[in-house]
Amino acid sequence: MPGGVAVFGSFMMDLIAYVDRRPRPGETVVGNDFKMIVGGKGFNQAVAAARAGAHVHMIGRVGSDTFGDAFLDFLTNEGINADNVARDPELGTGVGLPVVGPDGSNSIVIVPRANSVTSPHDIRQTAAAIADADVLLLQLEVDVEASAEAATIAREAGTIVVLNPAPGDRVLPQLASLADILVPNEVEALHLSGSGPETDEADIARSILDRYPLRAVLLTLGERGVLIATADHSSQISATSTQAVDTVGAGDTFCGAFAAAIADGEDLERAAAFGNVAAGISVTRHGGAPAAPYRSEIDRLMRRTP
Repeated sequence: MPGGVAVFGSFMMDLIAYVDRRPRPGETVVGNDFKMIVGGKGFNQAVAAARAGAHVHMIGRVGSDTFGDAFLDFLTNEGINADNVARDPELGTGVGLPVVGPDGSNSIVIVPRANSVTSPHDIRQTAAAIADADVLLLQLEVDVEASAEAATIAREAGTIVVLNPAPGDRVLPQLASLADILVPNEVEALHLSGSGPETDEADIARSILDRYPLRAVLLTLGERGVLIATADHSSQISATSTQAVDTVGAGDTFCGAFAAAIADGEDLERAAAFGNVAAGISVTRHGGAPAAPYRSEIDRLMRRTP
């Protein structure tokens, strides 16, 4: 039976501009394409986990607007439980403004709106969904105190807490201390470790493990794959060889697929390899959540990947 993943996170309608180069301060450049795609780190990760085979319960908040309607319709179509997705009558649905270069790299501005007002009290009303899950997946585009409350409920219930600490400047020591597995990128890992930019990735991961009582750190390295570090050892899994056209949401796809594999009982290395392959597929497509691959696609490439 597939494992269960509860996701407390954000909804951001991504308004994406594709450009030949990013504008400098004060400069206007002409883009060559535009897309409006459902996104947000929490939503992206929930969709990735569901497509990777998990039973997913989404927790969060959207506005009482057309963007909110679009998100709820998407969740329904993906078979994701949205019973704990609230509608805010005053604040609109969050928006993200990615700018994507010709190599697929991106910079993003987010405006959280309704995402920012889910409180610890609201989270306590969702305790049953968190306690019933095998894995709780968290990020930081929502209220951090509410995330800490969700992690507390999960730890008390024996639910594994996977924290993607993005944006990295919002991590509370209390929240990081409640996580079992931390999944930062290189920038977020530097912030958490207090290390200098020239520090070796393995040393950065060890510094984080020294600071927080974590089971593991999975340091995502983009096109170089992922570093897995525990108190006993570290290892690195190479990225899947694919032609990237858009990296928006690749880290979210990794987190969602990884959480699905952990919920299904896989060990760290197998789950990380599974997430790695899922992310490799996603960058060959445009957008965040819609680019996430299905379980059959991941399994097929896993069989062909050393």
